[in-house]
Amino acid sequence: MRRARASLLGVAAFAAVGAAQPAPDIIVPVEGIRPSELIDSWNKSRAEGRLHRAIDIPAPQGTPVLAAMDGRIEKLFASKRGGLTIYQRSADGRLILYYAHMKGYRRGLAEGQKVMRGQVIGTVGASGNADPAVPHLHFQILETAPGSGWQDGEPVNPYPLLTTRRPRG
Repeated sequence: MRRARASLLGVAAFAAVGAAQPAPDIIVPVEGIRPSELIDSWNKSRAEGRLHRAIDIPAPQGTPVLAAMDGRIEKLFASKRGGLTIYQRSADGRLILYYAHMKGYRRGLAEGQKVMRGQVIGTVGASGNADPAVPHLHFQILETAPGSGWQDGEPVNPYPLLTTRRPRG
């Protein structure tokens, strides 16, 4: 079982590192949802004694899911828990973005394909073990190393990265 680090990707951690590793240029991955509408569901209890190592972003079924940052599609995967999922590696290789419970993928989306921040990659749903009455996007960020496996990494809380304003340069 992976243990989560204390938000190494948190805004304060990036500020301490300096220009060598700036905070990622990331957007809320559900069309029409503003950062102020997000709820920090990180660390909430789940079934079987698990902790929620992601945030859930409720939206109507079929709402476009957006690439939260530039990168490459690593894996399109269907699982019992996550339903239809996408694993995306950031352009610098340091992060894996995990999008789950989706209704569907954008037509033509394929593993290995480059995606740009804000590009539609799929739609919100309630696949996997999600409650069909509460469609949402389960969004997780894993800190990883370039070249590591698509499923490898340490979970970090995406909420501070999505809700803290950073100066544009």
